[in-house]
Amino acid sequence: MKRHPLLLALALVVAFLGESAVHAAPTSALSATDRSEIAVSYAHLTTDFYQQVSPQSVLDSVRGDLISTLRAAGLKRATLPALHANGLEASNVHAIESEIASAARAGARRVSAHQLAYAAIDGMMRSVHDRYTVFLTPKEFAELNQGLDGGNFGGIGVVIQQDDRTHYIAVENVIPNGPADKAGVEQDDLIVSIDGAPTKSMTSQQASTHLRGREGTRVSLTIQRAGKVLPQPIVITRAKIHDVSVFEKMLSNKIGYVELTVFGLDTGSELTDALSRLEQQGVRAIVLDLRDNGGGYLDAAIAVSSKFISSGPIVSVEERHSDVTTWEADNTAISPLPLAVLVNGHTASASEITSGAIQDSGVGTIIGTRTFGKGVVQTIYPLGDGSALKITTARYLTPHNRDINHLGIAPDITVVENAHPRYGDPPHDVQLQRALEFLQSRLAQLSAENS
Repeated sequence: MKRHPLLLALALVVAFLGESAVHAAPTSALSATDRSEIAVSYAHLTTDFYQQVSPQSVLDSVRGDLISTLRAAGLKRATLPALHANGLEASNVHAIESEIASAARAGARRVSAHQLAYAAIDGMMRSVHDRYTVFLTPKEFAELNQGLDGGNFGGIGVVIQQDDRTHYIAVENVIPNGPADKAGVEQDDLIVSIDGAPTKSMTSQQASTHLRGREGTRVSLTIQRAGKVLPQPIVITRAKIHDVSVFEKMLSNKIGYVELTVFGLDTGSELTDALSRLEQQGVRAIVLDLRDNGGGYLDAAIAVSSKFISSGPIVSVEERHSDVTTWEADNTAISPLPLAVLVNGHTASASEITSGAIQDSGVGTIIGTRTFGKGVVQTIYPLGDGSALKITTARYLTPHNRDINHLGIAPDITVVENAHPRYGDPPHDVQLQRALEFLQSRLAQLSAENS
């Protein structure tokens, strides 16, 4: 089935700008790019926002933001003419351009016309009073894309944290086939020193600064493994590392632990690889950790859910005018295994789609605390200068037609997070401990039934 270009939360599919802008009479204060972006922004908001939009509210909000921008620039008594909307989109866009021209004249060179255009677009998005409908500057849009799609840096390919007992730097995860993996660094190793500098009492951030560096340069690690320092340092050549969104490791009793940090562009394929590695190690049950995962792409949520749900609906998306599209599992599920999903109050959007689909389908058990409750979908519309609009264009429903917006998903087993948890480390993670207890009990039950 062809997938709809919608995203969630942090989450989003890009709808590239290809519309014909509504061209109003030229305004000398504005560039052609600014005029085009103002017209396109107005059209997308009033047409694509998932609820009816009042043109008068849009114009009032634009005026308010322009006045605020002038006053922030030092014009404390600045004011602008009132705007009056009518039923014609072109007329309303022209009124916005005229208001920007008035603001530019009042600004007396303290504020550029381009800044005022941005303020006007920001005001448009604010008019619907939806926290997820926003204007993104080029910098903000680039940061959003990097958060979802991952960035690159020179490094060795490990996830680290400070070890509570020794205060050395512990290797939490090793990125498969990365420089550290190829050099022989293992999960749970302790890094005693980096290039001769002791790591005892280093913060993770300080150690990361030492480990990262220009591609092709070398770094020497003194490693303690199973209580003994290795006789020779491990020398690693740094390479380009791409941020990954899926981390896995095997816990006791062959229970696999899989953490998703975001539902990004590559999350589906990364999860496929992680599950394959666990299967090769004989995994018997899985913990899927979605705590603190704020969401991501709708396509990624469908791909992740489909790894555990063999058939049936994953999510339904309802757009303006009650148009509903339902996505079903894409026939990529692994063999059924006992599954526990960890969630908390920061589990949101795409994470809630996956949690809700797993809960409604009965293939797994949700453990933790109630999720955030973001049941609406955004679409990103890039603009010509690198900025973008993020507009709520739909709401979503779980397979049982639950609307979880502002409600969240209640766990099947409620476990409150302990103070100062270390996710993925059972002795310091009571929610994970409870998930392991549940899965061990489930494995024992299945063994008895098979016997």
